[in-house]
Amino acid sequence: MNDGTLESIPAIDAAALGLLFRDARTVSEFTTAAVTDEQLQAIYDLTKMGPTAMNIQPLRITWVRSAAARQRLVQHMAEGNKAKTAAAPMVAVLSFDRTWPEHFPTVFPPAPQQGAVFAANPELSAVMGNDNAHLQAGYFLLAVRALGLAAGPMGGFDAAGLDADLHAGLNLQSFLVVNIGVPAGEPRHPRLPRLDYATATTEL
Repeated sequence: MNDGTLESIPAIDAAALGLLFRDARTVSEFTTAAVTDEQLQAIYDLTKMGPTAMNIQPLRITWVRSAAARQRLVQHMAEGNKAKTAAAPMVAVLSFDRTWPEHFPTVFPPAPQQGAVFAANPELSAVMGNDNAHLQAGYFLLAVRALGLAAGPMGGFDAAGLDADLHAGLNLQSFLVVNIGVPAGEPRHPRLPRLDYATATTEL
């Protein structure tokens, strides 16, 4: 019988829990080891499997690898994020697709006509796209960690400027920039405190 502790609940092993949650850290500095195309494919293949409302999958990922594209991206980052974004082995811009309802027949074949209902309601469509893409961003960060890499997510950037530049002509609204690679050295400081169970949860 389980005693209620995490260790007693049948699930993934302790090493996997450490890789995904307990030992994983947000990273600002990386080694020069490249992030391969195969790793990028694997990150997406894991990310896409996480649940979203009606399976809508509005998240879009822009991989910024080339020197020219990286330089353009850096210009839109907040000052404190520029150097680490320029140096990261790989950078992903996470956005949501404003036209996600167009894919509804593909992602939700039980009721393909529902896509037209969302398309006719831009306000609801934007809220659902934004909310579910942020949900997928969480899966994305865990996917990066699951592959033995580290992520440095950042919200400090000019989203409108980035989209007008890197996403010109596309219906994408960016919300997060994530540096990715193999972490260099030890964390700069101990893990910051987390709220305890009693503070963060309520049972009704």
